[in-house]
Amino acid sequence: MQQPLFIYNTLSKQKEEFKAISPPHVGMYVCGPTVYSDVHLGNCRTFLAFDLIYRYLKMIGYNVRYVRNITDAGHLEGDGDNGEDKISQKAKLAQVEPMEIVQKYTTDFHYVMQQFNALPPSIEPTATGHIIEQIELVKTILSNGLAYEVNGSVYFDVDKYTLTQNYGVLNNRKLEDMLTNTRNLGGQNEKRGKLDFALWINAKPEHLMQWPSPWGMGFPGWHLECSAMSNKYLGQHFDIHGGGMDLTATHHTNEIAQNIAACGKNPVNYWIHTNMLTINGQKMSKSLDNSFLPEQLFSGQHALLQKGYSPMVVKFFMYQAHYRSTLDFSNEALTASEKGFKKMMVAVNLLPKITVGDTCDIDINKWRNQCFAAMNDDFNSPILIAELFEGVRIINSIYDGHLKIDSNNLKLLNETFTLFLEDVLGIPVFNNQSNDTAELMEFIVQIRNDAKQNKNFATSDKIRDGLQQLGFEIKDSKEGTIWSKK
Repeated sequence: MQQPLFIYNTLSKQKEEFKAISPPHVGMYVCGPTVYSDVHLGNCRTFLAFDLIYRYLKMIGYNVRYVRNITDAGHLEGDGDNGEDKISQKAKLAQVEPMEIVQKYTTDFHYVMQQFNALPPSIEPTATGHIIEQIELVKTILSNGLAYEVNGSVYFDVDKYTLTQNYGVLNNRKLEDMLTNTRNLGGQNEKRGKLDFALWINAKPEHLMQWPSPWGMGFPGWHLECSAMSNKYLGQHFDIHGGGMDLTATHHTNEIAQNIAACGKNPVNYWIHTNMLTINGQKMSKSLDNSFLPEQLFSGQHALLQKGYSPMVVKFFMYQAHYRSTLDFSNEALTASEKGFKKMMVAVNLLPKITVGDTCDIDINKWRNQCFAAMNDDFNSPILIAELFEGVRIINSIYDGHLKIDSNNLKLLNETFTLFLEDVLGIPVFNNQSNDTAELMEFIVQIRNDAKQNKNFATSDKIRDGLQQLGFEIKDSKEGTIWSKK
């Protein structure tokens, strides 16, 4: 690693130099999807942000164990510890087994992530696959005197916990404020304290997803799975835990409490949280009808969209905002990002066509270090992209003959673009088309060039426009015609 890496830690509310617990090994846990509905763009942004972090940590030499769970039980329809499990509810409506719902939406989630070219995690455990571990964790918290059982349900005793620990440590909330702003939720008549939360919930006979436990038939509370699975796969104390910022106040706050109650130690060194998405300056909401799915964004099949955008353009657009900043979707912003993306891809595909000389007018190594510096500043993808556009300017200047470059620096320029576009941002560089595609495109480009030479500009323009609609970019220069895949 050339420079120290600094990460903004939600726990300390400041940037801290990253120090792995057991270098070069890094443990990272990210709260994954609840698989009862289609994955929404807010989820996508969170998982793409952590894909970026995962890729960069690997690129600079860390051996990362990336754990991202699948919530397939325990997430209730109510805000409190009441109501029906959302997956069970969906299964009843569709008259299918709950695991059919789980399988469908897990498959859909994986498909969306593949379209964004996100790497799969090292381990992707499910809540239902770790019921034993969750029961054992509840038993430990009970034996440590920080939970209590009522009518087959087990609740975490927040009041007792706060005698020795700061329950609101993650978001700096005082206990008095939390009590004042907490509504009366389901199961409150069984709870000793207003902030107490369920570790294990007694199941009614009609509840579809339930398991035997020392307290009777039931199912785990939502917060429990992440503590149980992070402990199993990363240990009682690991490097990075993350998710959307909406998880800080309750889910991650309760995770910290569970882990300290069971293990006697803070579970995580660095807490990382992503910010939310807005649409034309408004928060995404079904009631406002301004929420759309990734597939709608790709196809353009939504009233708020003027056209569709490719997954790589959408990903490029998302990375043009820092993961801790609000990201606002609009047609104007997406179109501008698409133009920038095409400009970058065209420039990158000029690299194999550049003629080298004996001298070099540019300090490529300095520019490369600035790319690393951007990522080492809390994974600052918008600054990285700005540096890559500086690289685009350099490529175009060399290609047009305004700057000179030697073979070693050209190699470094090419390697840097490949490193940061492909390995870090996860955006494929289209230098290497298949032979069939390349031969066909060269044939079509030659037909277009012949039409231009014969002053048949209508045909020439028609070929260019048609190729653009099919996803190919055409650029004419004094050296000839360059094509690239968008």
